[in-house]
Amino acid sequence: MHPKKERTFVILKPDALQRSLVGEILRRFENMGLKLVAMKMVQATDEQVWAHYNKNDEWYLKKGNQTIANRTAAGMPIEKEAIEYGKDMIRGAVAYITACPVVALVLEGNQAVAIVKKLTGGTEPTSSDVGTIRGDYALDSYAMSDHDGTRCVRNLIHCTDPADGEGAYKREVDLWFTQKELQDYRLVTEAMLYDVNLDGIRE
Repeated sequence: MHPKKERTFVILKPDALQRSLVGEILRRFENMGLKLVAMKMVQATDEQVWAHYNKNDEWYLKKGNQTIANRTAAGMPIEKEAIEYGKDMIRGAVAYITACPVVALVLEGNQAVAIVKKLTGGTEPTSSDVGTIRGDYALDSYAMSDHDGTRCVRNLIHCTDPADGEGAYKREVDLWFTQKELQDYRLVTEAMLYDVNLDGIRE
């Protein structure tokens, strides 16, 4: 596959929709030169979100032990086993993602996975770089979500993470789209972005 054909998966989460930021976020992706190849609004199911996050007991224990350490340091009571604290993180994500419809999309372009991750910013909005989507438009933090209980950090957007490996995009996109929903077409801007010697630019 040519590098310009790399694809990545994105969810614009309920807070992006409720705060009318969908167009602004799409504008950032399009301004970078990424091509939209699929988009739809969908009401996610609990099962779909659990499958999307695809975590195992090892992950739940690791995250749960971190939560226990944080609660201990803050003088908060420990009320359950580590694995349950870990599962609470995904339970919170399920409640968040299913709170209202989300916008799912697929973007294509050179190093699309890494480019979208760069534009999106770090998971925690308050520590995301200024200029990223989360850094510019979200102000939630781990500290605030921990204080509020088991709710998920509201960070506007999910994108395929390069750290999740080569198969991450395919696993995610297959949960949200059929192959027939993914479009193949050419944008006129692709000539400037990708043509080797710019043949045909001058009339």
